[in-house]
Amino acid sequence: MLRIAVPNKGSLSGPAADMLHEAGYQQRRESKELRIVDPGNEVEFFYLRPRDIAIYVSSGRLDIGITGRDLLVDSGANAEEILPLGFARSTFRYATKPGTATGVTGLDGMTVATSYEGIVAKHLADNGIDASVVHLDGAVETAIELGVAEVIADVVETGTSLRNAGLEVIGEPIMKSEAVVIRRTGADAEEPKVLQFLRRLQGVLVARTYVMMDYDCRVEQLEKAVALTPGLESPTVSPLHNEGWVAVRAMVPSKEAQRIMDDLYAIGARAILTTAIHACRL
Repeated sequence: MLRIAVPNKGSLSGPAADMLHEAGYQQRRESKELRIVDPGNEVEFFYLRPRDIAIYVSSGRLDIGITGRDLLVDSGANAEEILPLGFARSTFRYATKPGTATGVTGLDGMTVATSYEGIVAKHLADNGIDASVVHLDGAVETAIELGVAEVIADVVETGTSLRNAGLEVIGEPIMKSEAVVIRRTGADAEEPKVLQFLRRLQGVLVARTYVMMDYDCRVEQLEKAVALTPGLESPTVSPLHNEGWVAVRAMVPSKEAQRIMDDLYAIGARAILTTAIHACRL
């Protein structure tokens, strides 16, 4: 039975549970449940603190887990990312008072406050910077005002809270994070149950990204239509009862669906429909 770690709370928890449900797996009904078994899929789910998941997976007690890339790197655990999942995205940046530094190269000899000591220490070391790192559990913006550090490193979205604290973002992003599937470093990359799990999640990702488009068009406009809807391999084309017309079906990126529909209509296509894709295998 495949043993999988899932975030039990926070910004990773809900989207992870939704994706697993879309992939056909049972999920817990109450937040108090710490473990459930899905016998039909031969999977056992363990609901753990997101920060602990990389540690459990690296120990080999659990086969794979879903956590944040930031938490994986910060843990220093012997685990690796095997599939990005596209939700819970965040960007880590340095920030300080204006005039203190312009980038990571100016942080030599300074103290950096952060909730992600492992990420920051690695980034400083990778850039050859000799700086101290102070771990705080939250509200790192106040560290500079209270004299704990000259610089902070934190998740930055709009930068509003930093500006309100009189700080500015400096340098390039430390890292960009999102939810990822992880496994122990060196684990069997061809484990059938793991590959099946990954295929299911990849199917959900594709289903969320594409829609199925169907339309009718004149035969003489088919080449132009196919150029607009090439599909993944090639579109399906079927003759209609009315001579000179064909029906076309192809997967198209959902973000471009409305534009493609406009372009198809402009060349004479009619009965243009889009349908959501709930699951797929490529």
